[in-house]
Amino acid sequence: MHTEDTEEFLLPRSRLANERLHALIPGGAHTYAKGDDQYPEDLAPVISHGRGAHVWDIDGNRYIEYGSGLRSVSLGHAHPRVIEAVRRELDRGSNFVRPSILEVEAAERFLATVPTAEMVKFAKNGSDATTAAVRLARAATGRPRVALCADHPFFSVDDWFIGTTPMSAGIPAATNELTVAFPYGDLAATEELLTRYQDEVACLILEPATHTEPPPGYLVGLRELADRHGCVLIFDEMITGFRWSEAGAQGLYGVVPDLSTFGKALGNGFAVSALAGRRDLMERGGLRHSGDRVFLLSTTHGAETHSLAAAMAVQTTYVEEGVTARLHTLGERLAAGVREAAAGMGVGDHVVVRGRASNLVFATLDENLQPSQEYRTLFLRRLLAGGVLAPSFVVSSALDDADVDHTVDVVAQACAVYRKALDAGDPTPWLAGRPVKPVFRRLA
Repeated sequence: MHTEDTEEFLLPRSRLANERLHALIPGGAHTYAKGDDQYPEDLAPVISHGRGAHVWDIDGNRYIEYGSGLRSVSLGHAHPRVIEAVRRELDRGSNFVRPSILEVEAAERFLATVPTAEMVKFAKNGSDATTAAVRLARAATGRPRVALCADHPFFSVDDWFIGTTPMSAGIPAATNELTVAFPYGDLAATEELLTRYQDEVACLILEPATHTEPPPGYLVGLRELADRHGCVLIFDEMITGFRWSEAGAQGLYGVVPDLSTFGKALGNGFAVSALAGRRDLMERGGLRHSGDRVFLLSTTHGAETHSLAAAMAVQTTYVEEGVTARLHTLGERLAAGVREAAAGMGVGDHVVVRGRASNLVFATLDENLQPSQEYRTLFLRRLLAGGVLAPSFVVSSALDDADVDHTVDVVAQACAVYRKALDAGDPTPWLAGRPVKPVFRRLA
C-alpha cells in the first residue's frame, strides 16, 4: 500500500532493478523518455505487469497509469479484443517468405479508416515511417532540404532530426545543414523560409496539432504554401492519429497532407506503424512505374501477422465503441478536476494542465511562473506515493470515473505540498534527491 508520507514510500526492488538495467542497457531503458532520470531519485518504478488502466511494479505497488506506453496503449493494457485478435494469429506463424493475406486486409482496413490516404505501407516504429516520408519527398522533388516544425519535440531517431537536438553527437555537420525549421502557426515565417531556400526544400513536416489547436486557417494555409513552393506536406500523426479522430487530425480538420505517418495508438502497444499518402508518391517506392526506384520501407518484421491483427482490432474497437469520444470525455473530467484541485490549494497558476482533452500534459511552474524541473520532481513524488504514475495526464479509455476521481484527490494532496514549497521559496527540502531531467540534453 502507498503511504501518505513520501519519505516512507520506497521502491527497493525497483531501485536494484534499475541498477541492473543501467549495467546492461545504455540509459537503463529502451526509450529515453522511460529513463529513471525522468523520475525522482530512487522512485522510478520498474513494471511487473499491467491490466486496463493500472500497472503494478515489482515492489508490489499498483498505480493508475497515464501516458501508457508513451501514448501507445490508448485502449488500456491487455485489451481483450486486441489480445484475442493477436492470439488467433500466434499459432499460425508470424513471418513468411511472401506476403500474408493479412497484409492486404490490414491495408484495406487502414485506408477505410483513413480515407484521405490512397496507399499505405506498414513498419515497426515511427522513426522508420517519418524517415521514409522524408526520403520519398526528396526523391519526388529532387531537393535536399527538410523543413521541420521547431515547436514539436520529436520526429525520428535518424540523423535528419536528431542533429537538430542537443543530443547531436555523432551527426555530421553536413547533415545538420540540410534540416531547417519553421515555427508552428506562423505562415509568414514559413513562407519566408521557403523563399530563402527557394527550390531547395523537399518537404514540410509537422504534427498537425499538439498541446495547442491549429490557428484558424493555418493548416489550409500550410497546404497552399506547400503547393505554391512545390514541396511535400507531411503530417506526423503518431500522436494525433486516433486520439484526434479515427482518421487522425487530417480527418478532424479536413486538410489532406501528401504523406502522413501513424503509430503509437495504432497497435495498442504492439509494434506497428504506417506511412500513408498519395498514390503517385507512394508508388515511387513500388514496382508499377518507369522512374528511379525509391528504397521506401523494407522491414523484415514490418508485416508481422499478430501486430497487423492488433492494428485491425484497434481500428474496429475505435470505430465501433466510439473510443475517441470516450478519451475526450475522460480527459475533460480529469482536466477540470486537476484545475479545481490546484486552484483550491492556491497553485492554480503553477500546476497547469494543457492540451486537447485526449492528450493532456501538465506544466509545473515556479514562483516566477517559469517551468521548473524541481517543482516537477516534488509533484511526481507525491503522485507516485499516492498511486498515480503520470509523466503526463494522457488518458486511456480503460480509465473509469473512480480512477479519475482518485487521481484528482492525489493531485490535491500534491498541490498542498506544492503550496508549502512556494511559500518557503525553495522546493529542495521536498525533493529527497536530484531533480528530474529533460530528455534532450547534451551531457548525461
